[in-house]
Amino acid sequence: MKTDVRAVVIGGGVVGCSILYHLAKIGWTDVALIEKNELTSGSTWHAAGGMHTFNGDANVSRLQKYTIDLYRELEALTGQSCGIHANGGLMLAANEGEMDYLRLVASRARYLGMDTEIIPVAEAKRRNVLIEERFFTGALWRADGGHVDPWSTTHAYAAAARKLGAEIHRFTRVTGLSQRLDGSWDVATDKGTIHAEHVVNAGGLWAREVGRMVGIELPVLAMEHHYIVTEAIPELEGLEREIINTTDFSGEIYVRQEGKGALLGTYEHNCTPWSVDRTPDDFATQLLPDAFDRIAPELEVGFEHFPAVGRAGVRKSVNGPFTFAPDGNPLVGPVKGLPNFWVACAVMAGFSQGGGIGLILSRWMAENDPGQDVIAMDVARFGTFATPRYTKAKVIENYRRRFRLAYPNEELPDARPLRRTPVYDRLKAAGAVFGANFGLEHALWFAPAGVEPREEPTYRRSNAFAHVKAECLAVREAVGLYETSNYGKYEISGAGARAWLDTLLACRLPKPGRMAIAPMLNEAGRIVGDLSIACLAFDRYLLIGSGFAEAFHLRWFWQRKPPADVHVRSAASTLTGFSVAGPNARTLMQRLVREDLAPDAFRLFAVKETAVGMSPAIFTRAGFTGELGYEIWVTPDYQATLYDEIMEAGGDLGLTLFGGRALSSLRLEKAYGSFNKDFRPDYTPAGTGLDLFVDFAKPGFTGRDAVLAEREKGPKKRFAVLEVDSDTEVIGYEPILKGGEVVGHVTSGGYGHYVGKSLAIGYVKAEHAEDGAEFTIDIFGQDRPAILRKAPLHDPNGGRLRG
Repeated sequence: MKTDVRAVVIGGGVVGCSILYHLAKIGWTDVALIEKNELTSGSTWHAAGGMHTFNGDANVSRLQKYTIDLYRELEALTGQSCGIHANGGLMLAANEGEMDYLRLVASRARYLGMDTEIIPVAEAKRRNVLIEERFFTGALWRADGGHVDPWSTTHAYAAAARKLGAEIHRFTRVTGLSQRLDGSWDVATDKGTIHAEHVVNAGGLWAREVGRMVGIELPVLAMEHHYIVTEAIPELEGLEREIINTTDFSGEIYVRQEGKGALLGTYEHNCTPWSVDRTPDDFATQLLPDAFDRIAPELEVGFEHFPAVGRAGVRKSVNGPFTFAPDGNPLVGPVKGLPNFWVACAVMAGFSQGGGIGLILSRWMAENDPGQDVIAMDVARFGTFATPRYTKAKVIENYRRRFRLAYPNEELPDARPLRRTPVYDRLKAAGAVFGANFGLEHALWFAPAGVEPREEPTYRRSNAFAHVKAECLAVREAVGLYETSNYGKYEISGAGARAWLDTLLACRLPKPGRMAIAPMLNEAGRIVGDLSIACLAFDRYLLIGSGFAEAFHLRWFWQRKPPADVHVRSAASTLTGFSVAGPNARTLMQRLVREDLAPDAFRLFAVKETAVGMSPAIFTRAGFTGELGYEIWVTPDYQATLYDEIMEAGGDLGLTLFGGRALSSLRLEKAYGSFNKDFRPDYTPAGTGLDLFVDFAKPGFTGRDAVLAEREKGPKKRFAVLEVDSDTEVIGYEPILKGGEVVGHVTSGGYGHYVGKSLAIGYVKAEHAEDGAEFTIDIFGQDRPAILRKAPLHDPNGGRLRG
């Protein structure tokens, strides 16, 4: 065993072995993997081994395709079979809602260049003879996917890593982790200590315990997962090829061929967490007791939908633990405050995602950049709110919904409400229908008196449509009040704050009393933050951004190493706020402040610390609606009083409460992009139009060389707003087509209630980004006409915003 290496990977499952291989592949051959038992122990060995490319996030889909394509490469490199069964996949729909989902999958696959097709049930039956046709209305076939052998695949990764010089130490237990002053690590094991520059926690079932060695509590929990393998099924005899791996949404069942029989598994409602507090040290290749009574309801449905499976005897039953994060996606990336400590855990779909995770993590470690947007898997998408009790509730909820449809307008109820602002009860009494953002409740829309405050999940226009329209019209025609507490807020102060921020942000920093739009870039010139910055004094700043990205941005600030005379802190829980917007906003606010709010006296992007009513506040002229607007930030102890005063002051001005759905509609009409939807680390300032706010003359800001180079040659794709001829709105990742060719993709969209148009935001190839250019967008299987609009559909000259 070497005592000094560049990186140690803890955990010998499929993910750990993939990371080891990819580190060695990029040239980090001086790396070692430590596994306390045999490779594949824990969860990997008893996995069903399914693989597919589709995911709700397009970048994760690409990583899954990379994983599947990699298996042939591993076989060629090592001579070790992965046991590949590349027989494709079927998704079955039993109703129109499920058919909508399949059409959405097919649309997104068209953008991603993946081979799929909506087929009738009879054709699905031809590809899987076990299907009972009468329960289904349609199906989606996809060429990708199938299954692999878990043991063989993991050992192929291991063999490839060894061939490139990596070491693997089996039956070696990590007993402790300690960090040196230079950021490197001492990894204590029962066979000696290894010094490593980097440590990767790929501990699988033991990822929590490895995390606790360095003082963190990862939001991960194992669930018991049960599947059965049948005796030989006569209907499978004599087939030319295996039946296609099949997912049955209505039955919440998955089925594939296993030898001459079938493997059938489910994500049961009566599910059971495993080892809630601590994973046993002596657990390795054991299985858990059978739990047929727990999965009996799902098995009954499965045996109805696939009758031949029900007639066959059970040859083998497998009940083993798998780990999950609260939302079901992996936890990958660096951990704030722990230099050179990385996590790659909660990867329940290891044979679909393991290769892609190895790829992006190795890049991240070597280049300080994963090479693409991986926010959907980033460990920083959870903050301190993800406590063990919260994690347990959400993991159970997610497990139960594993094969349920995920509607874009659906809000999941478990572990809620968790974080609440002082006006939560007031908003609830006013009919608020809430969503949760980074664990914080925020109003989506308001149900009028006599209307149930509940939204039906759908892919189409919901029962909230008319009520959201009323809120939008109130903002455009009178005045609206929106709670902004769910925004991300950061206070940057100290003698060196301005100099440090000048390197962190690409904009020209505002002077005291002013605000600015502040793009934040990585070294490759891609967008990691779409922020606004308010200069309260030369040594005090307030940054405002997306609430979901709080931990992501705090980690980014920490990685940029603020000097000793700069203090950075989150104000997420210490500042609450409101936005007041609309033609009557100035009249309303003038009743609450002493400052002269005349257009020339308190201009757009002005900021002042002053009293608003009885509350000391940070008062700004800003907003996200495109109307004359103000944002007010106060500490939580003043928020309820401020709310009451605003409501009273606006009583005769048509003041209306509005929520996040209306805000989204209003910003679409103004062509405002939103971080994590339209602005992500895949996009650049020139492509998004945020280069308007980049100070190219400023030396030394992060990403400057890259954006100057892009400015010289121009972006490949450009941000676009399209007016769509459709009675159904886009959701995201639909293809934008010209002459039948995919020339772009949708990032977000919705209905512009004031302009009366269905709108889509996305990116199209630069040569097609002309005003009036005609396209089509595949919306649920129908190519809908769309016209690119260069100017915002509402107030294109910005007169109302500046008025």
